[in-house]
Amino acid sequence: MKKGELTRSAIVASALELAGLEGLEGITLGKLAERMAMSKSGVFAHFGSREELQIAVLKAHERRFADDVLLPALSRPRGLPRVRAIVERWIDHTGSAGGSGCLWIAGASELDDRPGPVRDALVGMVRGWQRELMRAIAQAVEASELRDDLPPEDLLAELFGVVLVLHHDRRLLRSPDALARARRVADRLLGAAAAASRAPSARASRARRRPAEPRPARHRLP
Repeated sequence: MKKGELTRSAIVASALELAGLEGLEGITLGKLAERMAMSKSGVFAHFGSREELQIAVLKAHERRFADDVLLPALSRPRGLPRVRAIVERWIDHTGSAGGSGCLWIAGASELDDRPGPVRDALVGMVRGWQRELMRAIAQAVEASELRDDLPPEDLLAELFGVVLVLHHDRRLLRSPDALARARRVADRLLGAAAAASRAPSARASRARRRPAEPRPARHRLP
């Protein structure tokens, strides 16, 4: 890797750390120059604009997310084991980020009503992640390991809700039990979604366990 590419990578890594502390809008040339011991013009020379730098930071976060969450989970068998692995690693990644939380979630709060290329890049990344999780859920349904009467979009929304609350409670409220609670709730959601495929209904089970009642004897009239 050339010197210029190394410097650019170092700037992006520093900007990613800064964004974790102060958000995407907290990335400024002045702060980066100070952190990198460079001039502002030296930092700016590697990026055509502040927006380009912010997009580079989002892409770096996406690569780290894929390395931490998606790629390891893909080694698990298709179906419910893979879905569980993805969700578990997703929760751990969000809850164990040293207090910085998830840049995608934090960025959504900053950019949700601000159109532009940075918002477009963020939307594309989040939708891409949703597609990957939806694919894993669909494979579990096809394998009869998740209920086919539960819309995959609903399960996806419920799991996203768990992670959003985790980010909120962990970062804003500094709740010490946020991570453990998110794990419990996600496990309960997946257990409920898989219940019908793992076992017969309670009514059917009771019917099989109930002994057959003897039929009344027929009496013939004399």
